[in-house]
Amino acid sequence: MSLAAPPRTRRRTRRTRALAVGAALLIAGAVATTGGSAVASPGAEASAGAGERSTSREAAALTGTAKLYRSGDDITFTFDAHLAAENTDDPSKATGTFRFSHYLNGEGATAEVEVDCLVTGGRVAVVSGVITETDLEGAKGERVGVTVHDLGRKDRLGYSWASTGSPADQGPLPKCVSSAPFESVKAGTGDFRVLPWEPKL
Repeated sequence: MSLAAPPRTRRRTRRTRALAVGAALLIAGAVATTGGSAVASPGAEASAGAGERSTSREAAALTGTAKLYRSGDDITFTFDAHLAAENTDDPSKATGTFRFSHYLNGEGATAEVEVDCLVTGGRVAVVSGVITETDLEGAKGERVGVTVHDLGRKDRLGYSWASTGSPADQGPLPKCVSSAPFESVKAGTGDFRVLPWEPKL
């Protein structure tokens, strides 16, 4: 089954269904580490919408959890990714985890990812990491990337395996690479928060 594969891809084959399972991994992991909810960093809340700088502000962050808008599918993504202030010039020093899961008719999978890169600009974030735990065959050890567009109640999301249907089939991926945020978040299921990166250019 594919992890959050596009609707058209999902309907074509069993392989697509397997990919959908991968998306569920993120949510399961996040719930386990945050006690059932994703917690936004203080810096993200303080700067949301204002874009203000402070001496304690972290360089960038992507937090939150939400389900994708899909009829019949249960797809959840959860993020807790951060780039410390002292690492402003090196996005590859980002830390944290993200999880995703995708289930359809009781079948699917989940995955937990260790963050290895985070770049944000305005309300858009691209995060990548290596899958450390998953029940999707062939996906463990693969790097995946996710893009989030923080639009309040209408957040959007994209992922690096959009064109292949599964993280197990996408092949080698560089850090901080993903697709356009073509998926929509299901209303009332959660919220993603992006803390803008402000590198010294």
